[in-house]
This record gives sequence, C-alpha cells and structure tokens, in this order.
Amino acid sequence: MKKLSGYIVILFSLLAVSSCGPSRYLPADDALYTGAKVKITDNELRSKTKKALRADLVSLTRPRPNKKILGIRFKLFMYSLPGKSTKRKSLGRWFQRKFGERPVLLSEVNLDYNVKVLQSTLQNRGFFNAAVAGDTVVKKRKATAIYTVQTGPQYHINAVSFSHDTTILAKTILEDSAKTFLKKKNAFDLTVIKNERERIDAHVKENGFYYFNPDYIIVEVDSTLGKHLVDLHVRPKPQTPDNAKKIYTINDVFIYTNFRLNSGASDTAKDKAVLHNGYYLVDSSKQYKPKLFEKTMQFKPGEIYNRKDHNLTINRLVNLGLFKFVKNRFEKVPGDSTKLNVYYYLSPFPKKSIRAEVNGNTKSNNLTGSSITFGWRNRNTFKAGELLSIDATGGLEYQYSAALKGYNTYRAGLETNLVFPRFIIPFFDLNTRGGFVPKTTITVGYDILNKNKLYSLNSFRMNYGYSWKESVKKEHQLNPVAITYVQPLNVTQEYKDSAAKYIVLQRAIDKQFILGSNYNYNYNELLNNQVMSGLYFNGNWDISGNIAGLVSGADTKSGKTKYIAHAQFSQYLRIESELRYYLKLSSTSVLANRAIVGIGFPYGNSLQLPFIKQFFSGGNNSIRAFRSRSVGPGTYEDTSQTNFLPDESGDIKLELNTEYRTKLFSIVHGAIFIDAGNVWLYNADSLKPGGKFTNHFLRELAVGTGVGLRFDITFLVLRLDVAFPLRKPFLPDGQRWVFNQINFGDPDWRKKNLVFNIAIGYPF
Repeated sequence: MKKLSGYIVILFSLLAVSSCGPSRYLPADDALYTGAKVKITDNELRSKTKKALRADLVSLTRPRPNKKILGIRFKLFMYSLPGKSTKRKSLGRWFQRKFGERPVLLSEVNLDYNVKVLQSTLQNRGFFNAAVAGDTVVKKRKATAIYTVQTGPQYHINAVSFSHDTTILAKTILEDSAKTFLKKKNAFDLTVIKNERERIDAHVKENGFYYFNPDYIIVEVDSTLGKHLVDLHVRPKPQTPDNAKKIYTINDVFIYTNFRLNSGASDTAKDKAVLHNGYYLVDSSKQYKPKLFEKTMQFKPGEIYNRKDHNLTINRLVNLGLFKFVKNRFEKVPGDSTKLNVYYYLSPFPKKSIRAEVNGNTKSNNLTGSSITFGWRNRNTFKAGELLSIDATGGLEYQYSAALKGYNTYRAGLETNLVFPRFIIPFFDLNTRGGFVPKTTITVGYDILNKNKLYSLNSFRMNYGYSWKESVKKEHQLNPVAITYVQPLNVTQEYKDSAAKYIVLQRAIDKQFILGSNYNYNYNELLNNQVMSGLYFNGNWDISGNIAGLVSGADTKSGKTKYIAHAQFSQYLRIESELRYYLKLSSTSVLANRAIVGIGFPYGNSLQLPFIKQFFSGGNNSIRAFRSRSVGPGTYEDTSQTNFLPDESGDIKLELNTEYRTKLFSIVHGAIFIDAGNVWLYNADSLKPGGKFTNHFLRELAVGTGVGLRFDITFLVLRLDVAFPLRKPFLPDGQRWVFNQINFGDPDWRKKNLVFNIAIGYPF
C-alpha cells in the first residue's frame, strides 16, 4: 500500500509541474493563451438563457486553447517534456508530435475577427442591437481574452405568412405550411430560417419539382412593428427559374449494367436496350435477369418525380452488394419540358473472389490460440443477384498452464450460405418499398470440436430465413426453420470417470437436437462510432420442439421423453432483450448503459434449455470482476477440483452495466465501470443448490467495478480492463458485500480478486 501511495504522490507532483513547465519555452514577448471568457452585461436575460448563450459564444472564438484533461493541460505538458529540440528528426520532436500539443499563443488571437463573429451571431439570433467589445488580460505569462457583450432586447416572431400566389409552386408550398419551423412568439433565429428553407425544398421535391433548391425561397422580415417584434413572409423568389416551377414526371428508365468509370456517362447503347415491364436494360453480355432490377427500382415510368424514391433506388442498388459504384443522371426529354429520362450506370464487382482471415485470442482460463478462415464468393450466381459463399475455418487454443498442459482445443468447420436479394415464399410474391433489399438466406454448416484428452463433438446446423429493414435504424430477421444437431464422438475414459462423479459434466456431451424457429428485432440510433447520445435495442424470440412435442406427446416430467434420430429433442421458449442507452456528456466523453434480460421456459420434452442455448455471466464482455462464465446460477458456487468443468449456465439472466468513457490523449481512451448480474435455473437442480430463480433474485446479484484503457486505432479497438468484485452472491446472505475486504496492498487479495481482461472492441 505504501508503494501505491508513493506512485500517487509522484503522479500528482508531475501534474502540478505541468501547470508551469511549458511557460519556460514560450517566446519572450508572448504568453500562453488559456481561452476566452464572455461577459453578458444585460440583466433582462434569464440566467439559464444567459448561461447557454455564453457557452455558445465562447465556442465560436478562435483559436481554441490547449486541451485539458481533469483540469490539467496534459498534452501541453507532454509537449514540453523533451525541452527545446532543434533537430527536426530527433526523438524529442517525434515525442512532441505523437503525444504532445504545441502551446497556443496570445499572438495568434485576432480580437477584431472574434468580435465580428460574435456580433454577427447575436444579430442572427434576433439581438439586432447587440454590441461586443474585446480585450485581453495577461497574468504570469498566461493570457485570457475577455469579450464584453451587450445583447440588447431579442426580437421575437409576431406572425408568419406564406404566399397565396396562384402558381402550382406557391400552392404546393402553402399546402404544407402547417409544418413550418417558424412559430409565433419564438425568438428570431437565422438558423431556423435556413432549416425552414430546407424543409420547403424537401417537400416540393417530393411533389415533382426536380430543379428546385432552397435558394429559391426568400423569407422577408419586417422589424418596423415596434415592441421588438417581427413579421415573416415566406414566398418563392421572383427570379426563380421557370424549370424550378414545374412538376416533372418519369419518362423512360435506362439501366447500364457494365459501366466503366473512365468511359463517361455515354448513352450510345440505347439501341441495344431490352424493354422489360417499363425498364430499359442495357446488358449486352446477358449477365442479369431483368426481374432483379424490376424489384430494385422505386421509380416507375409515368410517376411524378420525388426525391425519396430517387434516394431509395440508389440505396437498393448499392445494397444488392453486386456493384462497386452506382451513378445516376436525370435528363429532360427533348421537346417535352415536363418529362425526365433516368439513367443508372452500374459498375460491377468481380463475379468471383476469395478471401483469408486470421484471428488471435487470449482467454482468462489460460487458453490462447488462433484461427484461419478461407472464403470463396460467387456473386450473381443464378443471374438474379444471388450470393453463394463457402467458408472453411480451422483453429486451435493452446492450454499454457502447467497444471492443465495438454488440454488443448481444436476446431474445424465448413459453412455454405446462399443469399437471394428478395423474399422467397411459396405462393407469394412479396417486396418492400424501402431503401433496403429484403433477403432470403439458406445456411448449411458443419463443425467439429476436439478437446484433447476429453472428447470430440460433431455439430450440424441448417437455417432458412428472411431479413429486411424498415429503415436504417430498424432491422428484422425471421428464421422459420432453424435446426441444430450436436453429437458427441470419442469421449475419453478420463472424462467419463469425471462425468460419473460430477453429473453436470454430462450435459456438455449430451446429444442435442433443436428444431424450431426464431425472430430477431434490432433498433439502433447509433449509426456510426462517433461519441453521441442514442438508444440501442435488440430483442430475440426463439421457440423449439412444439410440433414434434405435440405429435409425440412428449412430457419428460411424466417420464415420456421422446427422441428424434436417437437424440432427445429440445422443447422450450427463449426470450432475450438487450437495451443500451448512450448519453453524450461532451465531445469526447459518453456514459454507456446496458440492461440484459433473458428468460427461458423449458417444457414438454426438456427440463432445462439445451446447453448451447443457456445464458452465461462473467467475463470480459459481461461482469468483468468475475472469470468468464463463472457467475451463478443463483447462489451456487462450484467448489469441485476438476480442471475441465463446463461453463456455469442458467435459464434466466439479468445483467446491468454502466461505463463512463472519455478520451485521454491521442488514441488512448479511459473508462470507469460497474457491472451487476447473475443467471438462474428455471427448475430446481439438486446438484446446484441455490440455483433456482426465486423472488429474492435481487439479493443474489454479483457486482463488480473497475477501470480500463482502450486504444482506438480506427479499424479496431484494443481493450484492457482490470476489475474486482464488490458483491459475491455465493457468500451467506448478509455477508455478500465485500467492501471491507478490499486491500490493494495485500498480494493474496489481489491474486484472488483482481481480474484482468484483454479484448478487442468495446464490451457494449
């Protein structure tokens, strides 16, 4: 503990030095710029409004001061560490560029420019009489820019009117005017006016005005009313071009399937086009069946142009996965001023391709290993956009612990997928109108798992299902047929002897036959990896064995266990939901939260969920203070000494996680987290006392906390976490909180409680 205290003292000493160290390397006649302050002198503004306005104005000033982490200019300190280095290629210069940030100087501040920016911003927000003055304060070679703002009264909207012109354009704008962003009594704001112009543009483009754009809208402002009020009048500009005032319809649609980017958008092959249900297909090599594009196009000849169908068609063509580039062009029909010809130029991917993928992994149970996958792809297999893929995988995990040496794991598998870019449903012809092409997928796979010295397992699986998107945020996946068959091979005598002593070991090598259906719904507001607020939800419904159970009359509890292909088929209903909420705290920090609830109901031919369908808890993506899949079920604790016990599992799961994430510097991010959860059994098991789910489940949650580092190099994130338990559910009730036992200075405590996790990607 004394060593830890010493390190903390050293750290804080370094941080204290960082506050003054960089000033030694500033130019003699300059100062370190520490940022801007805005003083608003008006007392009429509410304190909340004044605070928000002040923050907005400060953010507009330039330059930005050196960044702070926990109040310390850490990157500036790192820049000053090497001292004054004159050699451009020296180690010190490299260190400064990689980890530091050069000092921002007072001489870089242009007060007059910032004053103009702030005054213009205030006027755009309705403070028409605003006045701004700027000055600087220098103290101990640190400078602050002070901007004094007198806003004056803010003007508000008195009334909003739209043109009642008799033209088609004016009528179209007027019919949607109830949705205007310009509301009576709201403050005048130029940003809102710009948004209103964009809204009008989007509306008229949905109604055929192809050549319209937002610049053709004018919002006239009358500020002569008095009482700091303005009237707004919205209308098309008088100089709007004639073509922007007309509604256009789609004439002919041409699709070029083998377009080369360096050839230009030539239409010389029109005479070779084949007409199919209103679409002209130019495909001289006959590589595509016309029905592929019939189901992809959202435009139909004779329809009024609208931007939504324009964008959706592009999205669907890209979503097919057949084309590297998709371009399109609209052209007025010669001699007809209100019709458009549409041209799509498609540059295909190579029809066939191969790929190789190598992975490495390290686990907390002393297993380390790697795998390699070879894949073959055949695009447009049957000339209607089908994708055939075959993947072969092989890998091993090496047991490097001396006590367990030789218990290595070997895996191999072969998987074939055939994906059709449409729904394939007997006696029905369905399609979607969104920007995403629906898909039908047939999957057949085989895997073999060999645990050296223990057993081998054969696994066969087959799925037939559909996937489709309502929008970019909502996705559905339905598998009406999902079959899994697991069969043990070559079980060693050593494992048989252990299974006879510990009956739970037998479950890992039981035959498993799952014949059912599943459905998954995903909602995701986080469309990229940027720091942002948003919601993520994933729900899964899985049911198995109902038809077989109904036909056979299976009832294991009554001794009527039934088999298919000499394997007891599973009968259950399994529901799992995962909810995440991300709250953006700043441009570089976020509070990430997750809740997982899983419930499995075994019945009929099953007393428990099949092993591969059960829930697990603990590990680097779960409760990180406990070893992988070691928590539960319930208050049960495995105290056996067998080296190869299976993962502890359950039929019911509850897990809660909260993690604060922030960028530290460069590619390094930090995190503080707390996790809680457990798994339980649906039916009591005499071999696992305390494992059954009861109404006392909240008393049985495992809780852990810890800190971590994440190294984000764009295409992957390497994660290092260290965690320790706060609550151990297997201890007697009343003794499960272990705050009083925490002792970082005790090596025995650290050995038993500190858990290190190395992983790729964020835990959630």
